[in-house]
Amino acid sequence: MAKSLGASLYVPANHKDLAEIANGDLIPQARSLIFCTEDAIADRELSYSLFNLSVVLANMRVDVAADRFVRVRNTEVLERVLAMPGADKLTGFVLPKITRHNFDNYYRLLRHTEHVLMPTLETAEAFDDQEMQGLRAVLEAPGVRHRILALRIGGNDLLALLGLRRPRGMTLYRTPLGPVISRLVTTFRPYGFMLTAPVFEYLDLPELLDQEVIEDLAHGMIGKTAIHPTQIAPIEQHFKVSPQDLAVARAILDQSAPAVFRMNDAMCEVATHRAWAERTVEQSRLFGFHGAELDHKPFLEGEPS
Repeated sequence: MAKSLGASLYVPANHKDLAEIANGDLIPQARSLIFCTEDAIADRELSYSLFNLSVVLANMRVDVAADRFVRVRNTEVLERVLAMPGADKLTGFVLPKITRHNFDNYYRLLRHTEHVLMPTLETAEAFDDQEMQGLRAVLEAPGVRHRILALRIGGNDLLALLGLRRPRGMTLYRTPLGPVISRLVTTFRPYGFMLTAPVFEYLDLPELLDQEVIEDLAHGMIGKTAIHPTQIAPIEQHFKVSPQDLAVARAILDQSAPAVFRMNDAMCEVATHRAWAERTVEQSRLFGFHGAELDHKPFLEGEPS
């Protein structure tokens, strides 16, 4: 079961404080960092960005709680990063614009490493169910599947393909990407592949960000890209588990639980709700819980019948 990633903070690889960020000194609350060499870096800045990244990797501490990834620009950049001293300290790589046709170009470079991978779905193929099923088959290959931590959805790139930008007054799920994200969930999640949600680009709309994260979680997303440190806490507050949900999850996982029982005036069915319960308990371990005091009836064996 893939762990919840919460907020993954994108940091341009040319950032002047990249070393302090990578070592947890500057943004210690970040549990997942992605050093970007792709869209956040202009062509003219790539050479310096890779130099900056090489210095950081060489001096990056290993005793840091955050997972640290590099979002590569292409296979050439991946080769250069893998050759940098300290690349083995990275948790893994975010792979850009992945399709069934180009995945192996990246994977052959990573085959003999220990890095986990997060392919990004951000090309026109994401709109094509058959193409996504073909990509799923590629990712299910022996030796590959266990390396895939999650699939990232590139919302802005997908909107750009439609000639659109996210409106300021609505969540991504009310744009044409809403049905696309739903189809990606139903294409990949039943087969064990987790997904993460796209960026929310407006820093002055915290209430809309809250609503979007709620919808992300309703779609089963295990993380969301953050573009600024101020987004980390607002995103991750929604990953906290309510005491009520945690109590129900523990009851479902109790070995003495009946097959079906009533709790909080809802039916709990062990066979169908176990996966949710396991994820809920793990999420509470990672992010904690919030809410009021427990307010539920003890479950009654035999209800409903």
